[in-house]
Amino acid sequence: MAKITYIEHNGTKHEIEVPNGLTVMEGARDNDVPGIEADCGGACACSTCHVYVAEEWVDKLNPREAMEEDMLDFAYEPDPVRSRLTCQIQVTDALDGLVVQMPEKQI
Repeated sequence: MAKITYIEHNGTKHEIEVPNGLTVMEGARDNDVPGIEADCGGACACSTCHVYVAEEWVDKLNPREAMEEDMLDFAYEPDPVRSRLTCQIQVTDALDGLVVQMPEKQI
């Protein structure tokens, strides 16, 4: 299990214990964290679970795969380094302390 901090665009923080095996998106969805819409349900077919990963975590995550890269092209103000789709980040103990921030909006 990992404690993940989700930060809304307005600065509101949500610290959530997310079980291993779920995705960061599922942790937000299951705990009603606003700002992650997850319209496609985690199929990497939209960009509505887009977040900015805290800089200190960028290199600790698995690299983006091609499908995620393609979907990030549709995200609101993607950052070439920090943007990720939370449906593509699987929770493990190694993610304990992860911090993600939601963009102003999801598109």
